[in-house]
Amino acid sequence: MRRHFGTDGVRGTVNQSPMTAEFALALGRAAGHVLTRHLGHKPHILIGKDTRLSGYMIESALCAGLTAQGMNVLLVGPVPTPAVAYLTRSLRADAGVMLSASHNPAGDNGIKFFAADGFKLPDDVELEIEACLDALPPLPPALEVGKASRIDDARGRYIEFLKASLPKGLRLDGLKVVVDCANGAAYDVGPRILEEMGCDVIPMHARPDGYNINRECGSTYPEHMVHRVIESGADIGLALDGDADRLIACDGRGQIVDGDRVIAILAEHANNHGQLSGGAVVTTLMSNMGLERYLAGMGLKMFRAAVGDRYVLEMMRDKGCNIGGEQSGHMILLDHNTTGDGLMTALQLLTAMAEQQKPLSELASDMALFPQKLWNIVMPERKDVMADERVQSLVREAEAKLDGDGRINVRMSGTEPKLRIMVEAADEEMMLGVGESLTEAIRELVC
Repeated sequence: MRRHFGTDGVRGTVNQSPMTAEFALALGRAAGHVLTRHLGHKPHILIGKDTRLSGYMIESALCAGLTAQGMNVLLVGPVPTPAVAYLTRSLRADAGVMLSASHNPAGDNGIKFFAADGFKLPDDVELEIEACLDALPPLPPALEVGKASRIDDARGRYIEFLKASLPKGLRLDGLKVVVDCANGAAYDVGPRILEEMGCDVIPMHARPDGYNINRECGSTYPEHMVHRVIESGADIGLALDGDADRLIACDGRGQIVDGDRVIAILAEHANNHGQLSGGAVVTTLMSNMGLERYLAGMGLKMFRAAVGDRYVLEMMRDKGCNIGGEQSGHMILLDHNTTGDGLMTALQLLTAMAEQQKPLSELASDMALFPQKLWNIVMPERKDVMADERVQSLVREAEAKLDGDGRINVRMSGTEPKLRIMVEAADEEMMLGVGESLTEAIRELVC
């Protein structure tokens, strides 16, 4: 039973349990002990962070715990989450840590571990670290503590890695690009990589101050990107979240291109070049039925995983797929990186535009999406709502009304105390009516 680690590491409000300096110190000691025991030598661990003010506090406490337990620490400063996954591999570290709460507000933070191969730490190791928190190990002798050092060129290394993923000789000259950095981890590398590829770049929200990460900007507020694209006559808009592992785009007309459409574009482009592994992509239970039908029209399969990039990745590796992602904009391109990478996705999207000589509005324009909406119910406490037979009965009744021409998905958020209810149907009026009545009925039962 997990007490601290969720689907995306440990996350919470700063200075409230568990996201306190004391917990980060203890977690550092527990992780240091477990990882050292598994490796059999004095390990090196890399720590990156986004631009939250609390990153300094959590980084210092975690670093103290790790070095106290005998680990050497490499500090790379503010970088995107996918940069930590890459740098952990590139610098031959034994593990990596990213301090971020992704798209959450500045008052939250999180701690996410990566293994040496750049993939997330296995579940059994996370559970072992949790168990170790209950009884911290003895400290090593005074002269066996670890040391911490800073890596000054981490962002430059990541930019070169991004460029190396593109076709040889490709340039993006002439493309006008709006990039909303969410005042987060990509505030520097986002505009820089696009400029180095030849784009005319219009940066937005690229001045972090520790407090403004995700504040009415980035992938959760794409309307600002849309407005700037239309105002400036840009070819494309790119909106990242606070740790730059997700991307929401818009075309030159200001139409949103969400994760489902991005998957369709990248899968078709890869398939046409003989680069789509497994003849399929992996999405989640939230992905639109329109995407499934569009891919089927090309003879491609779509596998649905549980919501969360952890589960998408597991299924991708199981099915032998190299493209997967979530409607929310988390894209995993396994030919290039081991985790969701917003900037990598953006570059691959721009590559498809450049190589096909088509604007974004034309790519996957034949894909018709079903009307879909997500309702949220704030819960007084986290609990397994779907175990309640009364809730199951309400969902079955709602599904019967759709008569096989739509879908319903009800689940607890993996990161927030919210129940999420997704309804999609071929008919928008039917979708809204079923969704609103189901949400109200469940709210009366559980709140």
